[in-house]
Amino acid sequence: MNEELKFPFYAKLTFITLGLIALIFIFYIGQNIIVPIIMSFLFAILLYPIAQFLKLKLRFPNVLAVMIVVILFILFFIGLFVFLSYQISDFAEDFDKIEKNINIHLSNIQGFIRDTFHVSSREQKQYIDTAAEDSLEKGKEILGTTLMSFTDTLVNLTLIPIYTFLILLYRTHFLMFLSKLVDKEHHHKLKDILTNIRIAINSYIVGLIIEMILVATMTTIGLMLIGVKYAILLGVMTGILNLIPYIGILFAGVLSIVATLTGTPDLSIIIGVIAVTVVVQLIDNNILVPLIVSSKVEINAFISIIAIIIGGAIAGVSGMFLALPILAVLKVIFDRIDTLEPWGYLMGDHLPKTYTWRNIKLPLFDSEEESKPNVIITEVQLPMFTETTTEIDPSKTKE
Repeated sequence: MNEELKFPFYAKLTFITLGLIALIFIFYIGQNIIVPIIMSFLFAILLYPIAQFLKLKLRFPNVLAVMIVVILFILFFIGLFVFLSYQISDFAEDFDKIEKNINIHLSNIQGFIRDTFHVSSREQKQYIDTAAEDSLEKGKEILGTTLMSFTDTLVNLTLIPIYTFLILLYRTHFLMFLSKLVDKEHHHKLKDILTNIRIAINSYIVGLIIEMILVATMTTIGLMLIGVKYAILLGVMTGILNLIPYIGILFAGVLSIVATLTGTPDLSIIIGVIAVTVVVQLIDNNILVPLIVSSKVEINAFISIIAIIIGGAIAGVSGMFLALPILAVLKVIFDRIDTLEPWGYLMGDHLPKTYTWRNIKLPLFDSEEESKPNVIITEVQLPMFTETTTEIDPSKTKE
Protein backbone atom coordinates (compact mmCIF):
# COMPACT_ATOMS: atom_id res chain seq x y z
CA MET A 1 0.00 0.00 0.00
CA ASN A 2 1.41 3.36 -1.03
CA GLU A 3 1.50 5.97 1.70
CA GLU A 4 1.72 9.65 0.88
CA LEU A 5 4.43 11.47 2.81
CA LYS A 6 3.37 14.85 4.19
CA PHE A 7 5.99 17.47 5.00
CA PRO A 8 5.56 20.70 6.97
CA PHE A 9 5.51 23.99 5.15
CA TYR A 10 9.12 24.91 5.88
CA ALA A 11 10.29 21.55 4.50
CA LYS A 12 8.27 21.99 1.29
CA LEU A 13 9.62 25.53 0.90
CA THR A 14 13.17 24.29 1.40
CA PHE A 15 12.79 21.49 -1.17
CA ILE A 16 11.25 23.82 -3.77
CA THR A 17 13.91 26.50 -3.22
CA LEU A 18 16.74 23.98 -3.44
CA GLY A 19 15.19 22.55 -6.59
CA LEU A 20 15.03 25.98 -8.25
CA ILE A 21 18.61 26.76 -7.22
CA ALA A 22 19.76 23.41 -8.64
CA LEU A 23 17.95 24.09 -11.93
CA ILE A 24 19.50 27.57 -12.23
CA PHE A 25 22.98 26.15 -11.45
CA ILE A 26 22.57 23.37 -14.02
CA PHE A 27 21.39 25.93 -16.57
CA TYR A 28 24.43 28.10 -15.82
CA ILE A 29 27.11 25.42 -16.16
CA GLY A 30 25.43 23.81 -19.17
CA GLN A 31 24.16 26.91 -20.97
CA ASN A 32 26.09 26.15 -24.17
CA ILE A 33 24.17 22.88 -24.46
CA ILE A 34 20.83 23.81 -22.91
CA VAL A 35 20.21 27.19 -24.62
CA PRO A 36 20.26 25.82 -28.22
CA ILE A 37 17.95 22.96 -27.17
CA ILE A 38 15.41 25.32 -25.57
CA MET A 39 15.57 27.65 -28.59
CA SER A 40 14.97 24.64 -30.83
CA PHE A 41 11.92 23.61 -28.79
CA LEU A 42 10.48 27.12 -29.17
CA PHE A 43 11.03 27.11 -32.94
CA ALA A 44 9.61 23.59 -33.15
CA ILE A 45 6.42 24.74 -31.40
CA LEU A 46 6.20 27.67 -33.83
CA LEU A 47 6.74 25.48 -36.93
CA TYR A 48 4.57 22.56 -35.79
CA PRO A 49 1.26 23.91 -37.24
CA ILE A 50 2.92 24.35 -40.66
CA ALA A 51 4.31 20.81 -40.56
CA GLN A 52 0.87 19.48 -39.60
CA PHE A 53 -0.72 21.37 -42.48
CA LEU A 54 1.69 19.80 -44.96
CA LYS A 55 1.17 16.38 -43.41
CA LEU A 56 -2.62 16.33 -42.97
CA LYS A 57 -3.88 18.62 -45.73
CA LEU A 58 -1.33 18.05 -48.48
CA ARG A 59 -0.65 14.39 -47.52
CA PHE A 60 3.12 14.84 -47.29
CA PRO A 61 5.06 12.12 -45.44
CA ASN A 62 6.03 13.20 -41.93
CA VAL A 63 9.78 13.30 -42.67
CA LEU A 64 9.28 15.31 -45.87
CA ALA A 65 6.88 17.76 -44.20
CA VAL A 66 9.30 18.39 -41.34
CA MET A 67 12.23 18.75 -43.75
CA ILE A 68 10.40 21.32 -45.91
CA VAL A 69 9.41 23.36 -42.86
CA VAL A 70 12.96 23.45 -41.49
CA ILE A 71 14.40 24.35 -44.92
CA LEU A 72 11.93 27.26 -45.23
CA PHE A 73 12.91 28.31 -41.70
CA ILE A 74 16.61 28.33 -42.67
CA LEU A 75 15.96 30.18 -45.94
CA PHE A 76 14.07 32.92 -44.09
CA PHE A 77 17.03 33.64 -41.83
CA ILE A 78 19.49 33.44 -44.73
CA GLY A 79 17.41 36.01 -46.64
CA LEU A 80 17.32 38.29 -43.59
CA PHE A 81 21.10 37.94 -43.16
CA VAL A 82 21.76 38.73 -46.84
CA PHE A 83 19.53 41.81 -46.68
CA LEU A 84 21.26 43.13 -43.54
CA SER A 85 24.71 42.38 -44.98
CA TYR A 86 23.91 44.33 -48.16
CA GLN A 87 22.63 47.30 -46.17
CA ILE A 88 25.55 47.25 -43.72
CA SER A 89 28.08 47.17 -46.56
CA ASP A 90 26.61 50.46 -47.87
CA PHE A 91 26.61 51.83 -44.33
CA ALA A 92 30.31 50.97 -43.87
CA GLU A 93 31.24 53.06 -46.91
CA ASP A 94 30.13 56.17 -45.01
CA PHE A 95 32.30 55.45 -41.97
CA ASP A 96 34.63 58.36 -42.80
CA LYS A 97 31.67 60.76 -42.70
CA ILE A 98 30.58 59.28 -39.36
CA GLU A 99 34.07 59.75 -37.90
CA LYS A 100 34.23 63.35 -39.17
CA ASN A 101 30.81 64.25 -37.75
CA ILE A 102 31.60 62.55 -34.42
CA ASN A 103 34.76 64.69 -34.14
CA ILE A 104 32.65 67.79 -34.76
CA HIS A 105 30.28 66.86 -31.91
CA LEU A 106 33.21 65.98 -29.64
CA SER A 107 34.73 69.40 -30.28
CA ASN A 108 31.41 71.05 -29.41
CA ILE A 109 31.15 68.99 -26.21
CA GLN A 110 34.72 69.88 -25.24
CA GLY A 111 33.95 73.54 -25.79
CA PHE A 112 30.84 73.27 -23.62
CA ILE A 113 32.84 71.57 -20.83
CA ARG A 114 35.61 74.19 -21.11
CA ASP A 115 33.17 77.11 -20.85
CA THR A 116 30.93 75.57 -18.19
CA PHE A 117 33.29 73.64 -15.91
CA HIS A 118 36.51 75.55 -16.74
CA VAL A 119 38.41 72.39 -17.74
CA SER A 120 40.92 73.13 -20.48
CA SER A 121 41.06 71.11 -23.68
CA ARG A 122 44.54 69.82 -22.69
CA GLU A 123 43.21 68.47 -19.38
CA GLN A 124 40.27 66.85 -21.15
CA LYS A 125 42.69 65.23 -23.60
CA GLN A 126 44.75 63.85 -20.71
CA TYR A 127 41.64 62.35 -19.15
CA ILE A 128 40.66 60.77 -22.46
CA ASP A 129 44.18 59.37 -23.06
CA THR A 130 44.26 57.84 -19.55
CA ALA A 131 40.86 56.26 -20.06
CA ALA A 132 41.95 54.98 -23.48
CA GLU A 133 45.02 53.26 -21.97
CA ASP A 134 42.87 51.45 -19.41
CA SER A 135 40.32 50.57 -22.07
CA LEU A 136 43.03 49.08 -24.31
CA GLU A 137 43.80 46.34 -21.79
CA LYS A 138 40.14 45.64 -21.20
CA GLY A 139 39.57 45.73 -24.95
CA LYS A 140 41.90 42.78 -25.44
CA GLU A 141 39.87 40.75 -22.93
CA ILE A 142 36.60 41.85 -24.53
CA LEU A 143 37.95 40.92 -27.99
CA GLY A 144 38.82 37.42 -26.81
CA THR A 145 35.40 37.01 -25.20
CA THR A 146 33.72 38.31 -28.35
CA LEU A 147 35.58 35.84 -30.56
CA MET A 148 34.56 32.98 -28.26
CA SER A 149 30.93 34.19 -28.30
CA PHE A 150 31.04 34.45 -32.10
CA THR A 151 32.34 30.88 -32.33
CA ASP A 152 29.58 29.67 -29.99
CA THR A 153 27.02 31.56 -32.09
CA LEU A 154 28.18 29.86 -35.28
CA VAL A 155 27.95 26.45 -33.59
CA ASN A 156 24.44 27.25 -32.31
CA LEU A 157 23.32 28.44 -35.75
CA THR A 158 24.29 25.01 -37.05
CA LEU A 159 22.79 23.01 -34.19
CA ILE A 160 19.44 24.80 -33.80
CA PRO A 161 18.04 23.77 -37.25
CA ILE A 162 19.21 20.18 -36.63
CA TYR A 163 17.64 20.10 -33.16
CA THR A 164 14.43 21.65 -34.51
CA PHE A 165 14.19 19.02 -37.26
CA LEU A 166 14.74 16.15 -34.81
CA ILE A 167 12.27 17.54 -32.24
CA LEU A 168 9.55 17.78 -34.88
CA LEU A 169 10.44 14.35 -36.25
CA TYR A 170 10.45 12.61 -32.83
CA ARG A 171 7.55 14.56 -31.33
CA THR A 172 5.48 11.38 -30.85
CA HIS A 173 8.40 9.60 -29.26
CA PHE A 174 8.87 12.39 -26.71
CA LEU A 175 5.16 12.43 -25.89
CA MET A 176 5.24 8.70 -25.26
CA PHE A 177 8.22 9.19 -22.96
CA LEU A 178 6.29 11.76 -20.90
CA SER A 179 3.24 9.51 -20.76
CA LYS A 180 5.37 6.67 -19.38
CA LEU A 181 6.78 8.95 -16.67
CA VAL A 182 3.30 9.85 -15.39
CA ASP A 183 0.72 7.49 -13.93
CA LYS A 184 -2.30 6.83 -16.11
CA GLU A 185 -4.69 8.57 -13.73
CA HIS A 186 -2.73 11.80 -14.27
CA HIS A 187 -2.62 11.60 -18.07
CA HIS A 188 -5.48 14.07 -18.42
CA LYS A 189 -3.55 16.65 -16.38
CA LEU A 190 -0.46 15.97 -18.47
CA LYS A 191 -2.45 16.56 -21.65
CA ASP A 192 -3.80 19.79 -20.19
CA ILE A 193 -0.30 21.02 -19.29
CA LEU A 194 1.20 20.16 -22.69
CA THR A 195 -1.69 21.75 -24.59
CA ASN A 196 -1.56 24.98 -22.61
CA ILE A 197 2.23 25.18 -22.90
CA ARG A 198 1.95 24.86 -26.68
CA ILE A 199 -0.78 27.53 -26.84
CA ALA A 200 1.11 29.93 -24.54
CA ILE A 201 4.47 29.60 -26.28
CA ASN A 202 3.01 29.69 -29.78
CA SER A 203 0.96 32.83 -29.08
CA TYR A 204 3.96 34.49 -27.42
CA ILE A 205 6.37 33.82 -30.31
CA VAL A 206 3.84 34.77 -33.00
CA GLY A 207 3.08 37.94 -31.04
CA LEU A 208 6.79 38.79 -30.89
CA ILE A 209 7.13 38.34 -34.65
CA ILE A 210 4.13 40.61 -35.33
CA GLU A 211 5.48 43.17 -32.85
CA MET A 212 8.90 43.06 -34.51
CA ILE A 213 7.38 43.75 -37.94
CA LEU A 214 5.21 46.63 -36.67
CA VAL A 215 8.05 48.25 -34.68
CA ALA A 216 10.38 47.96 -37.69
CA THR A 217 7.73 49.51 -39.97
CA MET A 218 6.92 52.41 -37.63
CA THR A 219 10.61 53.15 -37.00
CA THR A 220 11.41 53.07 -40.72
CA ILE A 221 8.56 55.45 -41.56
CA GLY A 222 9.51 57.80 -38.72
CA LEU A 223 13.19 57.91 -39.72
CA MET A 224 12.25 58.48 -43.38
CA LEU A 225 10.08 61.45 -42.38
CA ILE A 226 12.97 63.17 -40.58
CA GLY A 227 15.41 62.42 -43.40
CA VAL A 228 17.68 59.70 -42.00
CA LYS A 229 19.71 58.08 -44.78
CA TYR A 230 19.61 54.40 -43.74
CA ALA A 231 16.03 54.38 -42.45
CA ILE A 232 15.18 50.86 -43.68
CA LEU A 233 18.30 49.29 -42.17
CA LEU A 234 17.82 51.08 -38.85
CA GLY A 235 14.12 50.19 -38.77
CA VAL A 236 14.82 46.49 -39.30
CA MET A 237 17.63 46.52 -36.70
CA THR A 238 15.34 48.26 -34.20
CA GLY A 239 12.65 45.63 -34.71
CA ILE A 240 15.14 42.80 -34.22
CA LEU A 241 16.84 44.35 -31.18
CA ASN A 242 13.43 45.07 -29.66
CA LEU A 243 13.08 41.30 -29.17
CA ILE A 244 15.60 41.67 -26.33
CA PRO A 245 13.50 42.93 -23.42
CA TYR A 246 14.23 46.40 -22.01
CA ILE A 247 17.86 46.85 -23.16
CA GLY A 248 17.47 46.00 -26.85
CA ILE A 249 15.79 49.30 -27.64
CA LEU A 250 18.67 51.19 -25.97
CA PHE A 251 21.19 49.57 -28.32
CA ALA A 252 18.90 50.31 -31.25
CA GLY A 253 18.65 53.97 -30.23
CA VAL A 254 22.44 54.36 -29.96
CA LEU A 255 22.91 52.66 -33.34
CA SER A 256 20.35 54.98 -34.95
CA ILE A 257 22.01 58.07 -33.49
CA VAL A 258 25.43 56.99 -34.80
CA ALA A 259 23.97 56.19 -38.22
CA THR A 260 22.44 59.66 -38.56
CA LEU A 261 25.98 61.06 -38.57
CA THR A 262 26.50 59.59 -42.06
CA GLY A 263 24.50 62.42 -43.57
CA THR A 264 24.87 65.52 -41.41
CA PRO A 265 26.34 66.68 -38.10
CA ASP A 266 23.14 68.64 -37.42
CA LEU A 267 22.02 68.10 -33.82
CA SER A 268 18.33 68.44 -34.75
CA ILE A 269 18.46 65.13 -36.67
CA ILE A 270 19.74 63.36 -33.54
CA ILE A 271 16.91 64.90 -31.49
CA GLY A 272 14.48 63.70 -34.16
CA VAL A 273 15.85 60.14 -33.94
CA ILE A 274 15.42 60.18 -30.16
CA ALA A 275 11.85 61.48 -30.56
CA VAL A 276 10.99 58.74 -33.10
CA THR A 277 12.44 56.06 -30.80
CA VAL A 278 10.48 57.34 -27.78
CA VAL A 279 7.18 57.59 -29.69
CA VAL A 280 7.57 54.08 -31.17
CA GLN A 281 8.33 52.67 -27.72
CA LEU A 282 5.29 54.37 -26.19
CA ILE A 283 3.09 52.86 -28.89
CA ASP A 284 4.80 49.48 -28.51
CA ASN A 285 4.60 49.29 -24.71
CA ASN A 286 1.07 50.66 -24.34
CA ILE A 287 -0.70 49.29 -27.41
CA LEU A 288 1.21 46.54 -29.24
CA VAL A 289 2.43 44.54 -26.23
CA PRO A 290 -0.97 44.40 -24.41
CA LEU A 291 -2.91 43.63 -27.60
CA ILE A 292 -0.52 41.40 -29.56
CA VAL A 293 2.29 39.96 -27.46
CA SER A 294 0.24 39.14 -24.36
CA SER A 295 0.29 35.38 -23.93
CA LYS A 296 -2.42 33.06 -22.68
CA VAL A 297 -0.34 33.07 -19.48
CA GLU A 298 -0.02 36.46 -17.76
CA ILE A 299 3.25 37.16 -15.92
CA ASN A 300 3.51 40.24 -13.71
CA ALA A 301 6.16 42.85 -14.50
CA PHE A 302 8.07 42.42 -11.22
CA ILE A 303 8.73 38.71 -11.77
CA SER A 304 9.43 39.33 -15.47
CA ILE A 305 12.17 41.88 -14.76
CA ILE A 306 13.79 39.63 -12.14
CA ALA A 307 13.71 36.68 -14.56
CA ILE A 308 15.23 38.77 -17.36
CA ILE A 309 18.05 39.95 -15.09
CA ILE A 310 18.75 36.38 -13.92
CA GLY A 311 18.59 35.10 -17.50
CA GLY A 312 21.04 37.78 -18.64
CA ALA A 313 23.43 36.98 -15.78
CA ILE A 314 23.32 33.26 -16.62
CA ALA A 315 23.34 33.17 -20.43
CA GLY A 316 23.62 36.73 -21.70
CA VAL A 317 21.31 37.90 -24.48
CA SER A 318 19.99 34.38 -25.13
CA GLY A 319 19.07 34.04 -21.46
CA MET A 320 17.20 37.35 -21.52
CA PHE A 321 15.23 36.28 -24.59
CA LEU A 322 14.38 32.87 -23.11
CA ALA A 323 13.43 34.19 -19.66
CA LEU A 324 9.80 34.99 -20.44
CA PRO A 325 8.99 31.78 -22.39
CA ILE A 326 10.51 29.71 -19.58
CA LEU A 327 8.43 31.67 -17.05
CA ALA A 328 5.29 30.98 -19.10
CA VAL A 329 6.05 27.23 -19.13
CA LEU A 330 6.73 27.18 -15.38
CA LYS A 331 3.50 29.06 -14.64
CA VAL A 332 1.43 26.61 -16.69
CA ILE A 333 2.98 23.74 -14.73
CA PHE A 334 2.70 25.44 -11.33
CA ASP A 335 -0.96 26.37 -11.85
CA ARG A 336 -1.89 22.72 -12.42
CA ILE A 337 0.03 21.12 -9.54
CA ASP A 338 -1.63 21.65 -6.18
CA THR A 339 1.55 21.97 -4.12
CA LEU A 340 3.06 24.50 -6.55
CA GLU A 341 -0.11 26.51 -7.23
CA PRO A 342 0.87 29.37 -4.81
CA TRP A 343 4.06 29.91 -6.82
CA GLY A 344 2.02 30.09 -10.02
CA TYR A 345 -0.20 32.69 -8.36
CA LEU A 346 2.89 34.70 -7.32
CA MET A 347 4.09 34.78 -10.94
CA GLY A 348 0.68 35.76 -12.31
CA ASP A 349 -0.75 39.19 -13.03
CA HIS A 350 -4.23 39.56 -11.55
CA LEU A 351 -4.61 43.33 -11.54
CA PRO A 352 -7.35 44.79 -13.76
CA LYS A 353 -5.93 45.96 -17.06
CA THR A 354 -8.52 48.64 -17.89
CA TYR A 355 -11.16 50.82 -16.33
CA THR A 356 -14.20 52.42 -17.94
CA TRP A 357 -14.51 56.20 -18.13
CA ARG A 358 -17.55 57.50 -20.00
CA ASN A 359 -17.88 54.24 -21.91
CA ILE A 360 -14.19 54.39 -22.88
CA LYS A 361 -11.84 51.69 -21.65
CA LEU A 362 -8.49 53.07 -20.52
CA PRO A 363 -5.36 51.40 -19.09
CA LEU A 364 -5.39 50.95 -15.31
CA PHE A 365 -2.10 50.59 -13.46
CA ASP A 366 -2.78 51.82 -9.93
CA SER A 367 -5.59 49.58 -8.65
CA GLU A 368 -5.04 47.03 -5.89
CA GLU A 369 -8.30 45.27 -6.68
CA GLU A 370 -7.84 41.95 -8.43
CA SER A 371 -9.49 41.42 -11.74
CA LYS A 372 -11.79 38.53 -12.43
CA PRO A 373 -9.96 35.77 -14.24
CA ASN A 374 -10.71 35.52 -17.94
CA VAL A 375 -11.99 32.10 -18.93
CA ILE A 376 -10.92 31.38 -22.49
CA ILE A 377 -12.87 28.52 -24.02
CA THR A 378 -11.05 26.80 -26.83
CA GLU A 379 -11.63 23.59 -28.65
CA VAL A 380 -8.17 22.06 -28.76
CA GLN A 381 -7.76 18.47 -29.82
CA LEU A 382 -5.56 16.59 -27.40
CA PRO A 383 -2.97 13.93 -28.25
CA MET A 384 -3.80 10.34 -27.34
CA PHE A 385 -1.08 8.54 -25.45
CA THR A 386 -0.88 4.98 -26.74
CA GLU A 387 1.96 2.55 -27.33
CA THR A 388 2.05 3.19 -31.06
CA THR A 389 0.70 6.64 -31.74
CA THR A 390 -0.11 10.06 -30.38
CA GLU A 391 -2.54 11.03 -33.10
CA ILE A 392 -5.42 13.37 -32.36
CA ASP A 393 -8.56 11.92 -30.86
CA PRO A 394 -11.44 13.87 -32.44
CA SER A 395 -13.88 12.72 -29.75
CA LYS A 396 -12.02 14.57 -26.96
CA THR A 397 -11.61 18.29 -26.72
CA LYS A 398 -10.35 20.62 -24.06
CA GLU A 399 -12.29 23.58 -22.83
